[in-house]
Amino acid sequence: MGRLFGTDGVRGKANEALTAELALSLSVAAARVLGETGEFHGHTPFAVVGRDPRASGEFLEAAVVAGLASAGVNVVRLGVLPTPGVAFLTEDCDADLGVMLSASHNPMPDNGIKFFARGGNKLDDGLEDAIESRLVEAWPRPTGAGVGRVTVEESLVQTYLAHLVNSLRSPVSLEGIKVVVDCANGAAYQAAPAAFGALGAEVYPIHAEPDGININENCGSTHMESLCSAVLEQRADIGIALDGDADRCLAVDTFGRIVDGDQILAILALALREEGRLKNDTVVATVMSNLGFVNAMRGAGVAVQQTKVGDRYVLEAMKAGDFVLGGEQSGHVVMSEHATTGDGILTALHLMSRMATSGQSLAQLASVMTRLPQVLINVEDVDKSRAATDPQLTAAVAEAQAGLGDSGRVLLRPSGTESLVRVMVEAESYEMANEAAHRLADVVKASLAL
Repeated sequence: MGRLFGTDGVRGKANEALTAELALSLSVAAARVLGETGEFHGHTPFAVVGRDPRASGEFLEAAVVAGLASAGVNVVRLGVLPTPGVAFLTEDCDADLGVMLSASHNPMPDNGIKFFARGGNKLDDGLEDAIESRLVEAWPRPTGAGVGRVTVEESLVQTYLAHLVNSLRSPVSLEGIKVVVDCANGAAYQAAPAAFGALGAEVYPIHAEPDGININENCGSTHMESLCSAVLEQRADIGIALDGDADRCLAVDTFGRIVDGDQILAILALALREEGRLKNDTVVATVMSNLGFVNAMRGAGVAVQQTKVGDRYVLEAMKAGDFVLGGEQSGHVVMSEHATTGDGILTALHLMSRMATSGQSLAQLASVMTRLPQVLINVEDVDKSRAATDPQLTAAVAEAQAGLGDSGRVLLRPSGTESLVRVMVEAESYEMANEAAHRLADVVKASLAL
């Protein structure tokens, strides 16, 4: 059996890989490990627990709450709200532990459990490994007054909304901005329209009627067709696409064109730099960020520090360098002055604030960078362990990069979970990128054959 924790908590098909029994055991183990490592500071600990609207979240939440309370942890149930809301309230309420039940952008049958330590930070690998190792151990159970108590405080979402609105450093009005927000039938179906409306925007929500089954179903940041259409139909200034737990944000301009995470990151980086608030004039991104983003930042005098794919690696680099902005092409944007994790609503508010204060449309702001055509091919059933060392493949990569010169880029990335290698090529034209990508994919298939 592989490691239970992935890059974003424990995730799997609910009631199959992720059962109520596992959720309960994980919660007990988390309480014990954090208590023994001094995270609870000698007092009766308490945790906040939130979830997205998935049907399976109802029984998984019950299991998590039962596990924590049985381990002597007082629990505050937050109800349905975004993952970054749970992270924020973990810190704001001075909670010892936060738990979110969500599988983010994954389809409805999946679900996940994500833990936040004191301060609203994700657990490090060491703590996750310790929790995993304690799943089957016998443990002394508290009794009587020693068991945890459970309360419901769904009104705390208002505290989170106030935090979002107050994150704008000076009073900003979004009056005159018409926004279509695709809530993905997910955790932000109430919070996102409320936050945008609180600042005066004209809000037109779509996919904001979750029924426990329809989360992410042909909507949200992974299916943006209906948002593009709605922006055009409503003659809106901007469209915002969230995912199931609202930790990512993509956008659509008034012409129905998608504005991806790289473009959003570029807009926010330049806004912060203009205000003198971009620490060391540096932004953190992953190796999958478009070369057009890197070129645009370089041209504006902003350094780009690139990491492995995954928001946890972006966060690690931001903490190590004390940087204030980082993100991914997928729409995970971290603004560390205001959040400990990606927050789609926060990102959208700051994006619209930039529109309001600059007087520019989203299309004008996004034009700061030109996306180079990018072709990605997954080559399956190969020995990914030799991707960086096979001499024939290494020579082919070098030849392809030389052919593209400074105007293109080649990236080979072994999958972390499957027997495949991802071949990504960027070039001045789609034809050039496509030809080089397929040529390299053929070499990968031949050289790394199992």
